[in-house]
Amino acid sequence: MEYLKYIIFVLVILLILSRILPPKGVRQISTEELKKELGNKNKQFIDVRTPGEFQSGKIRGFRNIPLNQLVQKAKELSKDTEVIVICQSGMRSNKASKLLKQLGFKNVTNVKGGMSAWS
Repeated sequence: MEYLKYIIFVLVILLILSRILPPKGVRQISTEELKKELGNKNKQFIDVRTPGEFQSGKIRGFRNIPLNQLVQKAKELSKDTEVIVICQSGMRSNKASKLLKQLGFKNVTNVKGGMSAWS
């Protein structure tokens, strides 16, 4: 029985880590680095916050595709062009980045800290 408790404990830790660690193959950038990338016409800028969050404060050049609509709307994006993803804190964009990689997007970048880090 003790052995089973350890296995469950390890599985729970792995699950938590898989949710908070950056997805494999996804570039992580700061908001300062993002400022240098803005305006690049060869990149796709996606904000995965809700429409209400997006309207309350957005970065010019970003398109709003809420996380819960990303799978359906991903076909509107080019899989061969870099996608830069942002949200409020970096958690949803991290999840969106992982999802885009699973959908076959080759070059995905997550903005660490999200809009909370934007100044």
